[in-house]
Amino acid sequence: MMTTHKAHCLILPYPVQGHVNPMLQFSERVQSKGVKITIAPTKSFLKNMQELPTSLSIEAISDGYDDGGHDQAESFVAYTKRFKEVGSDTLSQLIQKLTNCECPVNCMSCAVDNIYYHAHKGILKLPPTQVDQEIIIPALSSTTEASDVPGFVTNPEAERIFEMLSIGP
Repeated sequence: MMTTHKAHCLILPYPVQGHVNPMLQFSERVQSKGVKITIAPTKSFLKNMQELPTSLSIEAISDGYDDGGHDQAESFVAYTKRFKEVGSDTLSQLIQKLTNCECPVNCMSCAVDNIYYHAHKGILKLPPTQVDQEIIIPALSSTTEASDVPGFVTNPEAERIFEMLSIGP
């Protein structure tokens, strides 16, 4: 008997342990509600994972450094540049592959990307002040707690991460 899913969501965790583990836990919870999940870690990160969840579909993408990930790159800037180039290409290939399957991908997690984009453009002022209990993020239907905004956006290296994550050239 074929399983019917409400949707098929593609999850793209940033390739560091602190991002992948929570995304795996989140993905398993969402899948338990009838949504098919495909999680797409990088090939280099997948090689180092101790335990693979058997309940989730896993399809690796390339960051351009398949043997060592960011440790193989000469710098963080070089890593993010190559990840953006190679990752975009391999992600496109994966989306095409999943479009042609019996349960095509029809949603992707983008709320955090929305926060990065609007912070990068200066529309969303970060860090939130102590007065900001809730933050209104354009294009989201609900408010976000100030404590839920990614902490690294106040980091001096954040601009490089914004460059990799923001939309456009």
